[in-house]
Amino acid sequence: MTPPPVTTASCRQSADSSRTFGSTKRRLRIIAIAFAYAFVSVITPLTPLAFDPIDEKARASKTPPVSSAPPRTGLQALIADGVERPGVVAEYEPVSIDELPEYRKMPLYGPEAPPALTVVTRGKLGRGQSLGRALREHGIKPSIIHVIDREMRPVFDFRHSRPGDRYRLAQDADGNLVDFVYTNKPESAYHLSWNGEGYVVSEEPSELQAEAATISGSIDSSLYKAIRGLGERTALANDFADLFAWDIDFSRNVQPGDRFSILYERLYRTTADGEREYVRPGRILAAQYSGEVGDHSVVLFEQDGRERYFRPDGSSIERAFLAAPLKFSRISSRFNKARAHPILKITRPHNGIDYAAASGTPIWTVADGTVIFRGKAGASGNLVKIRHLNGYVSYYAHLSRFADGLKVGQRVSQKEVIGFVGSTGLSTGPHVCFRVQKHGVYVDPQQIASPAGAPITEDVWPEFRQQRDLMLTDLGGGPLAAADEAL
Repeated sequence: MTPPPVTTASCRQSADSSRTFGSTKRRLRIIAIAFAYAFVSVITPLTPLAFDPIDEKARASKTPPVSSAPPRTGLQALIADGVERPGVVAEYEPVSIDELPEYRKMPLYGPEAPPALTVVTRGKLGRGQSLGRALREHGIKPSIIHVIDREMRPVFDFRHSRPGDRYRLAQDADGNLVDFVYTNKPESAYHLSWNGEGYVVSEEPSELQAEAATISGSIDSSLYKAIRGLGERTALANDFADLFAWDIDFSRNVQPGDRFSILYERLYRTTADGEREYVRPGRILAAQYSGEVGDHSVVLFEQDGRERYFRPDGSSIERAFLAAPLKFSRISSRFNKARAHPILKITRPHNGIDYAAASGTPIWTVADGTVIFRGKAGASGNLVKIRHLNGYVSYYAHLSRFADGLKVGQRVSQKEVIGFVGSTGLSTGPHVCFRVQKHGVYVDPQQIASPAGAPITEDVWPEFRQQRDLMLTDLGGGPLAAADEAL
């Protein structure tokens, strides 16, 4: 049978069918190739893409020359054999990896993140002002004030605050307490801080920096008023009087017109705000006094590991025994062989000197020695006995307490604190009964012929002479000016 004639419509249909079949065939081939390649890659590792080596000259240049297209391998070659590649849109020259820009994650707030915000409140208590009131006037919340009072109460009771006490409070941006510093004395401060888990409180001593200074003047009525008038603390006058106590009685021998010069240390500290603050006078390095009692000079020098004061000729200003074991206000009873006892109402010997002073006043040993007794002794109350050279033994009675760590057998140095004034035992008030025995017999402490201390030895004389000349030169050239910073 003759096939029917082919019309235009049938030819068009046949052509469309052929294209559809060819397209489907091509898709199937691509899928088959992909599956085949995936199967092969499981058994054999992928062949790395190979590139033509770049010429060394081209590598050294900033913009390497265009290299030939790398040969296709692996999946690229399989697909290229069965799939028509689209036309090339653009070509770019290869670039060295060193020329690529470095990726750097920028912070959220610019080049550097801003520091955490801290709000600081500082001030000084006025007369009749409590810490709570002062902080409320700054707008501090009651809850913050309560935390400060609660946390610091074990170490400091703010009911004992005084005018002039300083405080510094730090809070974060949300108003939380971060840090609190309270200063009620010049040489230390209470510090409250957050450690991440809770608040901690500590008493931190101030680190003191010493600077040498010179003060000079003349006396109108007393040494204390003269030094205070120049703007310095009376503690410097006390130390100065102690230096010359063996040569000058400042309670009777000072006359108007007498002159003095002092080379000494001024001690400073750095506050929590970074400010420099004067604390107190330190060591006296050299001193001079001129008047009707004569001319007297002393310099500080270390010999045998201990600092002592010497005259310009190298002799020691110290004596083997101090005149008294404390800074006293008055002598309430002297050495007497027949004294009417104020409590027992009988007459009997009083073999010592009673020095009246405020309770808690430090008591020191009058000479180098060894502790031979420490404890309670009947009517003497708390008693310390110290054995010295040449058969001397000193007694210190009615103490309120002993110095920390003091024990029998301990070596003590002259003017080392051994206890504190009290009224224990048979006593009518705070004082220390000071007695001295020589070879077992009580002697009047004020009548002891005390030999001078050891002088400068020959082996250190050149060093002493050099330091002496330097200090006395600085002392003589000191300006007659007030220490304004201490006012």
